[in-house]
Amino acid sequence: MTTISYLSPERISKARVLVVGDTMLDRYWYGAVDRISPEAPVPVVRVTRTEERIGASANVAYNVVTLGAQASLLSVVGEDDASHTLEALVAETGITPYFGRDANLKTTVKLRVIGRQQQLIRLDFENTPENEVLASQSAVFQTLYPEHDVVLFSDYGKGGLAHIVAMISEARAAHKLVLVDPKGADYARYKNATVITPNRAELEHVIGHWSNEADLRTKAHNLREQLNLQAVLLTRSEEGMTLFDADGELHVPAVAREVFDVTGAGDTVIATLATMAAAGLSLRDAVPIANRAGGIVVGKFGTATVNYNELFEA
Repeated sequence: MTTISYLSPERISKARVLVVGDTMLDRYWYGAVDRISPEAPVPVVRVTRTEERIGASANVAYNVVTLGAQASLLSVVGEDDASHTLEALVAETGITPYFGRDANLKTTVKLRVIGRQQQLIRLDFENTPENEVLASQSAVFQTLYPEHDVVLFSDYGKGGLAHIVAMISEARAAHKLVLVDPKGADYARYKNATVITPNRAELEHVIGHWSNEADLRTKAHNLREQLNLQAVLLTRSEEGMTLFDADGELHVPAVAREVFDVTGAGDTVIATLATMAAAGLSLRDAVPIANRAGGIVVGKFGTATVNYNELFEA
């Protein structure tokens, strides 16, 4: 890729990304599976090791700092043990956290039970934050976004981005690049963003099934124009990714690699895209690099990140 040679670590270190969105704690319980339960036809997992990682928008921000850039994280969490664990883990990464706290909120936790190198079950613990806390989050956002090159909204549909319409409007009025990892069927809330990054299932949920590439092209550009976006970046797993913008389409094939776990791959793609954009690259120059990052991270287990050396020197 011609863009790799001049992206020095020093240049990336000056890039500043503000990540806003739903944050969660990922818990992993690993164990041995030696028998089936006599109580029900399910495996018995004898837990031998536990692990905790930051997830959702926190993982996005972690991907930014792992690449060597600066990341701030604006999110709402509870006032529970999980939130303090999450805050401690975030503090270890180099991310600058701005956590609003809601005593009535249960910090989102995803508990995955792993046996024989595969996920057996996932348990989710969550609810929705109060409006008052979200209003204070918006006030903090107003003080933060001017200090950053790019604003990245990581929407996991947990209720933490109730005021995203106003936040996008403010950031774009200040000529900031705004990237959105979307969720759900209401893409009108992302109107006027710079680029959104849906996967195949997410985009199909909004624009309907496409019969061929020409049909996809028409529908993707129609969506881009309806929402006043500069671009739509469709991530397509083993088919790579396609950028739809005013100049047409840019398709980047997937990097051939053994896929071990796709968890968090979308986080890595948008974080890399945001970091490269914050470092001064155009979206078209940043997309192949983001595609490469996604190809690397799917070869790792669980929510993972990619560092500078892996991305540019491998």
